[in-house]
Amino acid sequence: MLVSERTGAVCAAIFLCLASGYYIGRWHTIQQYEDESELSDDDEVENAGTAPEECKMVLGVRMDLKMDKGKIAAQCGHATLAAYRLAKRTKPEYVRTWQKLGQTKIAVKIPDEEQLLKLESEAARLGVPARSIQDAGRTQVAPGSRTVIGIGPAPISVIDQLTRQFKLL
Repeated sequence: MLVSERTGAVCAAIFLCLASGYYIGRWHTIQQYEDESELSDDDEVENAGTAPEECKMVLGVRMDLKMDKGKIAAQCGHATLAAYRLAKRTKPEYVRTWQKLGQTKIAVKIPDEEQLLKLESEAARLGVPARSIQDAGRTQVAPGSRTVIGIGPAPISVIDQLTRQFKLL
């Protein structure tokens, strides 16, 4: 009798944990899409439409700087946030679509600073949010070095037009 009581208690505890996890996860997902204040500081984003197609962000990493993996990760984080903040102000419909469809981010190899600056200029010409990151120079690279560029979020067709020639990182 003692074994069956323990089994019942364990089964009940497992069920309770699974149910709690399910409902907490479901609530979090619903809140993520209903809470428009996370997207904007003003009414502009709340009233914006959606982009005509799926959006993504590309992070272009300069390979000539020979940064280690941790440095690349940190610089990509800076570039993601910088590009997101710019897009939130200038292309809120892209941000909304990007957030609702998984926030796709792709990292590519940029050979040198010249290519990075050319890419940033071309993105601006096409109206695509783009921000390059200049390093403070405290660790691996010289102060002011442009390390990574964040491009987008923007429609995949436009991003691909800008970045298709670069290899995946």
